[in-house]
Amino acid sequence: MREPLVAVASRSFSANARLRGELLAAFPNCRFNEEGGRLEGDALAGFLNDAAGAIVGVERIDRPLLERLPQLKVVSKYGVGLDSIDLDGLAEHGVLLAWTPGTNAAAVAELALLHMLATLRRVPEGLARVNRREWAPLTGRLLAGSTVGLVGVGHVGRTLAALLEPFGCDLLGYDVVPIDAPGVREVPLAELLARADVVTLHVPLTPATRHLIGEAELALMKPDAVLVNTARGGVVDEAALMHALRDGRLFAAGLDVLESEPPTTWEAAEIETVFLTPHLAGSSEQSNLAMGRAAVRGLVDNRAALVG
Repeated sequence: MREPLVAVASRSFSANARLRGELLAAFPNCRFNEEGGRLEGDALAGFLNDAAGAIVGVERIDRPLLERLPQLKVVSKYGVGLDSIDLDGLAEHGVLLAWTPGTNAAAVAELALLHMLATLRRVPEGLARVNRREWAPLTGRLLAGSTVGLVGVGHVGRTLAALLEPFGCDLLGYDVVPIDAPGVREVPLAELLARADVVTLHVPLTPATRHLIGEAELALMKPDAVLVNTARGGVVDEAALMHALRDGRLFAAGLDVLESEPPTTWEAAEIETVFLTPHLAGSSEQSNLAMGRAAVRGLVDNRAALVG
């Protein structure tokens, strides 16, 4: 029986020799994204042409693309975010989705903790001064004993709650499903925003969560509060957040994600109270391996569909 063709669009997967070897051991007929660029439009359609299986990361899989790929049977996701995948489109075209949530929870939670500490201790302002060759210490605040609001208490939120335990924080949680995390007290979103010293976001980007934190929500937050977003940029109304920071209505923001990546405007990088990192949260050596192996397992578990 002829081996099914598996096309690996994900740049991170293709660049990992260990993951390539494990995939090739299971599926000898593979096509890798060797150039390392992000594939979209005609380039993505051409790359996936004739493939029965695909491993994708941030690539957009939508109806127009699926209509050009009648041979595609299984899409396996490298990573946990599904905002780039048209789930209804997959169902309409009979394409299976292999997806494993939680594979990078520890990596995201650790970076969220870093953002909390950096913003509260005014690290971005201090670094800006050092870069100007100014030696002027700043007085920040402790994370220990503060009130932290977790917006989204799934895999990442629960992992972060455990990391915060030694800090003795009062943990508030908001989610659309019942919260099951030790030490996290469930409250309405408005109450969480009004009470928290740090608000940290851990929800997927969906139509319901787009601009979940907008002008009205930011107005509920204390002026000495910090907002941390390691989820998706679109969860926050970025323009409203920039206004709040420039007007001094918010102490600081820790952002690993922006609404446009790479950004079309570098306003967030120009505000000294913003700790900005380039979408690092889910990526570590350990989490990359876990996400990649989950993507391989997704194809192995659906081998019958690939060869059918």
